[in-house]
Amino acid sequence: MAGAGGRAAASAASESYTGRGSSTPGVGGRTEHTPRYTLGLLQTPHSSESTGGASSGAARPGGSSGEGLAARRAAGNSAVKPSVSERGESYFGDKSSCVENANTLNLTSSSSVRGLNSACIGKTPLSSGRSGCRSHTPLMGYSVTSSSAVSAHTVASVIVAVVEGRGLARGEVGMASIDLKNPEMILSQFADNTTYAKVITKLKILTPLEIIMSNTACDAGNTTNLFSLITEHFKNVTFTTVQRKYFNETKGLEYIEQLCASEFSTIFMEVQSKYYCLAAAAALLKYVEFIQNAVYAPKSLKVRFQGSEKTAMIDSSSAQNLELVINNRDSRNGHTLLGVLNYTKTPGGSRRLRSNILEPLVDAETINTRLDCVQELLQDEELFFGLQGGIISKFLDTEQLLSVLVQIPKQDTVKTAESKITNLIYLKHTLELVEPLKAALRSCNTQLLKAYYNSLEDTRFGIILEKITSVINDDTRYTKGCLSMRTQKCYAVKPNINEFLDIARRTYTEIVDDIAGMITQLAEKYSLPMKTSFSSARGFFIQMNADCSTLPNGQLPSEFTKITKMKNTYSFTSADLIKMNERCQESLREIYHMTYLIVCKLLNEIYEHIHCLYKLSDIVSMLDMLLSFAHACTLSDYVRPEFTDTLAIKQGWHPILEKIAMEKPVSNNTYLTEGNNFVIITGPNMSGKSTYLKQIALCQIMAQIGSYVPAEYCSFRIAEQIFTRIGMDDDIETNASTFMKEMKEITYIIQNANDKSLIIIDELGRGTSAEEGIGICYAACEYLLNLKAFTLFATHFLELCHIDALYPNVENYHFEVQHVRSSAGNKEKIAYTYTLSKGYTEEKNYGLKAAEVSSLPSSIILDAKEITSHIAQQILNSTDRRALLR
Repeated sequence: MAGAGGRAAASAASESYTGRGSSTPGVGGRTEHTPRYTLGLLQTPHSSESTGGASSGAARPGGSSGEGLAARRAAGNSAVKPSVSERGESYFGDKSSCVENANTLNLTSSSSVRGLNSACIGKTPLSSGRSGCRSHTPLMGYSVTSSSAVSAHTVASVIVAVVEGRGLARGEVGMASIDLKNPEMILSQFADNTTYAKVITKLKILTPLEIIMSNTACDAGNTTNLFSLITEHFKNVTFTTVQRKYFNETKGLEYIEQLCASEFSTIFMEVQSKYYCLAAAAALLKYVEFIQNAVYAPKSLKVRFQGSEKTAMIDSSSAQNLELVINNRDSRNGHTLLGVLNYTKTPGGSRRLRSNILEPLVDAETINTRLDCVQELLQDEELFFGLQGGIISKFLDTEQLLSVLVQIPKQDTVKTAESKITNLIYLKHTLELVEPLKAALRSCNTQLLKAYYNSLEDTRFGIILEKITSVINDDTRYTKGCLSMRTQKCYAVKPNINEFLDIARRTYTEIVDDIAGMITQLAEKYSLPMKTSFSSARGFFIQMNADCSTLPNGQLPSEFTKITKMKNTYSFTSADLIKMNERCQESLREIYHMTYLIVCKLLNEIYEHIHCLYKLSDIVSMLDMLLSFAHACTLSDYVRPEFTDTLAIKQGWHPILEKIAMEKPVSNNTYLTEGNNFVIITGPNMSGKSTYLKQIALCQIMAQIGSYVPAEYCSFRIAEQIFTRIGMDDDIETNASTFMKEMKEITYIIQNANDKSLIIIDELGRGTSAEEGIGICYAACEYLLNLKAFTLFATHFLELCHIDALYPNVENYHFEVQHVRSSAGNKEKIAYTYTLSKGYTEEKNYGLKAAEVSSLPSSIILDAKEITSHIAQQILNSTDRRALLR
């Protein structure tokens, strides 16, 4: 078979060749239009047509029609053309929606909006570019990469539209977001307060590339609070305003009806009365079409409504305090909760884990279903290793693959053609993993794994694969290495489907053989150990390992150019090799062009079945996350959590600290109930208070995402919100700035907390005087004590510990320390045990004891002790008087 033979020859190109002396003249560019196949048999105009103009020379793969080099060899320059497809309608089902003059969508954009003037002056028509804004490349031409090459969520690709109600509806916010690498649109609508905490938190989780709002939100002299807060919190995100008329809920519902895949049609019932998220969807889709050049085929998008009631809310400040996904000292450091749990093998699994950590579940039944799966994976080693290492790790980025497949290219370019071919190979690779995955899940016992097995029995997987293998060679595979993958793309289509394609591939093989033969002859001519090498940037080039002293006059012969050297390895080329690379590229363009036409035709045939991949993507990412949880358990003694009305942790420890220390940290108990829901924790600096508080919050989050927990036993009450106010030394700039930060954080907690919250407060009131600090802490505690929230409050103010006399639901705990005499016997130092005990600490004047260990003169220390004692007595007398007045 010609295809198989050519494939073998090209695969061996960089190793050994038989140098043949044939040569074929290059062919110049031609101007014939190429067929324009698109998914769903629909088309959109070129970018030049979108403004009403006609394109006379549209870009196309290879710059030529199908005959090219192959046809000239076969038919002596006869002008044979393949058939072309009929033009279709625009993807919205309305021609005007795609050819509408882009000037009507006026917008303003700034890559770093810092004030009203920079955001709202000089509105720029869409078609004339955007001053001061980053240039975004549409992602539809990208190829899906392997999981090993992907660091998930490192590159922002989400665009979000936000709109707020006006008048009496102010505070009602609608959001719509779409990931350009994942064909899923998420809609949200909720009521928020004046702090807009929910909006900011959701945006932080999405990590947007760009945020879109109505231009009326930043009208001069009438800027909305929401606009100001978003621009303040997202200074490094591109911010764009568009005309309010594009936030149209009627148009938004129409777009969803036209674009939503049938599997997700229940979304209509959920959102038909949620006007603000529909309005945001309308503006988002219009913007993505015109600016990002991303056009989606009909019935291709996954659309879902995400209410705020289905997940716990962790505000962005708490996520930062707890180092959930980013380490505070070094953003590249993996010492985070995500780093502890992330043993995922796919980009989709990593993304799902990140979003779950930032938004834990609140439904105990769903959490227990996940925990059942983790338990089965831990009990069945064959299942665990078979899934994680044998199957899941072989999946590519299924979500991004879907996104590429359902987007309609606005221009047919060489890059578009190569991308489509590559992604069809990836699709074949993905579908070939369905049967092994199904076989691995066949004997599973848990409800969720059984459901996944049943989902994989969908006949559409087999139908798509059968149609693909009718056109694509059985041995076409996803491979690593640019030359190897190029060979796979060249010989993807079976022989005898297109005569010109077969001839073009033989031509390509001959050129590659000629290159290898020429390099072999050069090696013999100069008696040098030359070998053929390849890179995607340089094409074929010559490489040689040799010491400089072995070369004549220490230099390479003069016919070699573009010489680079690294240690004893030389890389170079020649004028003849450059010309042959050009011929090789011309031949490749011919092959890609003809293969592209066949691939597009094939995609049109399988398109109606392709939505089963949404199901597969969801299964793979969830399995990957659950396997990651099980993997983490095998490295430490985690236990399965229970869900009750108490927070009880027996001998729990800090999961991130364990990873840093590479050994198990000191473990401690925790116990809170509705009758004892407020714990005050005292102890010297560095005794372990902050670490312990973070540990409890991290364990709560781990439990609510379906992970096992670092403890001997644990029981949790589902938390609807998790608030943390953690004191950090690097926060301290001035007392004023620190104090204001504290006040903002405690105000936010008081405004948003409810009976189902978990509240963690550390060192409140440290940014002001001791008297004011005690007063603020006391008043805040009394307010929180009126709630049934579980609260842990760490403080240095020992006066606060006496509040347990007034409130029976308050418990006092402290971290023990030991006093150790130095060998000289004249100084005493503190030894930290990091052990939590009941009652408040007997330790006082921590600072004075630290001073004693230092080299401060003894006279200064004695004076400090006397002054401290005097001030403490004054404060105590004042407190007693206030108590009597009550």
